[in-house]
Amino acid sequence: MAVLPDDLQTPIELPELVTRVVSLVPSLTEALALSCPGVLVGATQWCTHPGELDVPRFGGTKNPDLPGIIGLRPDLVVVNEEENKPEHVQRLRAAGVSVWVTDIRTVQGALDSMGRLLEALRAPQRDWLQAACRAWEQACPVLTTNATQLEPSEAGGRRIRAAIPIWRRPWMYVGSDTYAGDVLARLGVDNVLAQHPQRYPRIALADLPPLDLAILPDEPYAFSADDGPEAFDAPAALVSGRHLTWYGPAMVQAPTVLSTQIRAAIPPEE
Repeated sequence: MAVLPDDLQTPIELPELVTRVVSLVPSLTEALALSCPGVLVGATQWCTHPGELDVPRFGGTKNPDLPGIIGLRPDLVVVNEEENKPEHVQRLRAAGVSVWVTDIRTVQGALDSMGRLLEALRAPQRDWLQAACRAWEQACPVLTTNATQLEPSEAGGRRIRAAIPIWRRPWMYVGSDTYAGDVLARLGVDNVLAQHPQRYPRIALADLPPLDLAILPDEPYAFSADDGPEAFDAPAALVSGRHLTWYGPAMVQAPTVLSTQIRAAIPPEE
């Protein structure tokens, strides 16, 4: 038996060989399926990647089937501090189940966190993680020579001021201290709500700070060309929510995918 700290520095007991894992986070499900083939024995109904994953489903991230998970007697359950509820972690641990909590708020934090988890699981396949590190080391700002009304950065380049809604009715946005905010910052996009005291504030459209662009992901709310852009006076970029918010294999292509989608929404200089 090994004892290792999770992201919250909680000591977690693991068998020498972990062979049965339940993931309650879509990003981690995809990462573990690719890195540790055959180790997953359960996931949530929202774990859509990889598409061929055939394991029992135990509800959602916020309402998992705890008795079902406990009855499966997994070696480990992996969760996320933001995605999952602490009371569910407590109930699983009280039932004798080891639970590894990840806490991911930046790109580098994601790479480090998943590296620790894969190391703890002795994952045989980690090529995607190395590729993700390279992709983000090489990531460049989206623009900025042909964009209008962009704020110059201290380095002399130009950055985009954006709001990033994640829901409407009511409108909710990416606020401070979030993985998605750091992803965009590394691509030259400054979240106009980055200093808000809440991580996901509810703010009326009329109360938003000045912005150059609205960035509309297709999850958790499925913004589309007909649902979202019409609400903003600024141009809108429809982007992949998976590449914006999933910390896992999606990180490999995220800089290219997001940069292309954002760049396409910025009007050319006249």
